[in-house]
Amino acid sequence: MPIQCHGVTFELLEQGAGNPLVYLHSGEGLFHCQPVLDAMASTRRVIAPSHPGFGHSDLPAEFARIDDLAYCYLDLFDQMGLENAVLVGESFGAWIAAEIAIRNTTHLSHLVLADMVGVRHSSDETTVEIADIYTLYPQEVQRRQWVNPATWKRDAAALSDDELLVAARNRETMSLFGWMPYMVNPLLRRWLHRIDKPTLVLWGAQDQITTPDYGRACAALIPQAQFRVIEGAAHHPSIEQPALFAKEVLQFCASSGT
Repeated sequence: MPIQCHGVTFELLEQGAGNPLVYLHSGEGLFHCQPVLDAMASTRRVIAPSHPGFGHSDLPAEFARIDDLAYCYLDLFDQMGLENAVLVGESFGAWIAAEIAIRNTTHLSHLVLADMVGVRHSSDETTVEIADIYTLYPQEVQRRQWVNPATWKRDAAALSDDELLVAARNRETMSLFGWMPYMVNPLLRRWLHRIDKPTLVLWGAQDQITTPDYGRACAALIPQAQFRVIEGAAHHPSIEQPALFAKEVLQFCASSGT
């Protein structure tokens, strides 16, 4: 279901009923996400947009920074009239979610950040905190990204032309927003204290793109944050362990009142 907001047409999936939950996908796009969306939709109205430039969503020519995505989503939330929404982001989507939350949490009741990128902890720029998916061999990226890489490797020959186009768009847009500086906003760490909603920082126990220690350091910067790990998952716990991921999210929201 497409929805237009200030000249941007979003591709958007919506299912379930109840208080809203917005899911912001990783750089993988919405591939493989249906099981976790189904699980969260058992008690929530789940809204899963494709970010601008991902899937079939428009990418305005003037968009070039993560700020553009954050403000674009705030406009979308305004237009949709969202109230008491749970905002869930994974990896690149968690970076966007954090950028939204440091600016304005009016629409939100809870925040969930899973295996996020976007934060620079060390002052030493030679320290590698986020594995470089553009310089490592593809096989090494897959090994770091998944517990069982073979399960999630897509056979290009089996994909439709549209699926190939979407995969190429996703990768190109990730490069636009995450190329330089690589996958971080150097200022984000300074402002994470502004997040004023209960926050769950979830991490795949076997993540080797951003390690659990990186996640713990992120959680320590957010005033109301809890940190939890999901076993049997690496950088994409919502995909590798959808039932456990949804259970963690829904229990977290229920335990703090919504």
